[in-house]
Amino acid sequence: MTGGARSPAVLLVSHGSVDDLDDLSAFVTNVRRGRPPPDALVAELRHRYEAIGGSPLNTINAEVARKLAERLGLRVALANRLWRPTVKDVLAGLAAEGHDRVAVVALAQHSAHVYADDARRAAAELGAAGPTLASAPGWGGRDDLARAFAGRIASVLATAGPVEAAVVLTAHSLPKSVVDAGDPYERDFRAAAAAIAAEVRALRGEVRTVVAFQSQGMAQGPNAPAWLGPDLATALDDASATAKHVVLAPVGFLADHVEVLYDLDVEARAMAAARGLTYARMPSLNAADDFVAILARVAAGPLAELGHG
Repeated sequence: MTGGARSPAVLLVSHGSVDDLDDLSAFVTNVRRGRPPPDALVAELRHRYEAIGGSPLNTINAEVARKLAERLGLRVALANRLWRPTVKDVLAGLAAEGHDRVAVVALAQHSAHVYADDARRAAAELGAAGPTLASAPGWGGRDDLARAFAGRIASVLATAGPVEAAVVLTAHSLPKSVVDAGDPYERDFRAAAAAIAAEVRALRGEVRTVVAFQSQGMAQGPNAPAWLGPDLATALDDASATAKHVVLAPVGFLADHVEVLYDLDVEARAMAAARGLTYARMPSLNAADDFVAILARVAAGPLAELGHG
């Protein structure tokens, strides 16, 4: 890797996850914007993490950062939006290393604007000691990303044989109030899902696809917020009307974590079986070479804005 003082760096920003389950309560407090979670919620989350052997997200993202650094020949750092290492701490560290310009790439392709705002606030808190930032805009609608997802879906469909199959394209749900306030998340995801579906059909012929928003909040009752839908149960009901096999494709995510390995491979698998459907899942992009190549192209925009390349 080349580059040193006064060369730009790239900062990958992830949602984050814990490696030590004793940190779950503090992590979920961050997710809940400072509101401590009920003990029952922490216990349920611990069960989920233990059931999958712990989240691999931090390890995967570290490998992504390593491979991207090799490809770009630049310093690539990793921070978490909701856990350690924080964006502010990593930006301070990059500035101390002599990187006065930082290209920010969110590892959340449909929420890049949220991550960019967080990074700007963190840099502002550092004042004159902080680096200059340029952030990649939302990149979930890229053609190369659609092709990467579609190729993986098509490979799974190929193993199903002649059985009637449906593909459920999933993303993390959000409270409807967020979208009603103007966030483009739902619109952008549905457009990306349509593009992915078109690429799958180009590879495999006519395939039924269904969109679902998964992993709604665990709060129940009359005061619980309304979440984006359809949820997984509704989507699987829809799929079972015409299909015997279902492929879950978490195309709103980039890497394996608890919402893929538990919410899909455990919960959704059981839900599919209860509806007479056999289950398969699209493999996540994780740290695959084709995904790292996409990230390099995403990073090229803010790097150029900072005068590099």
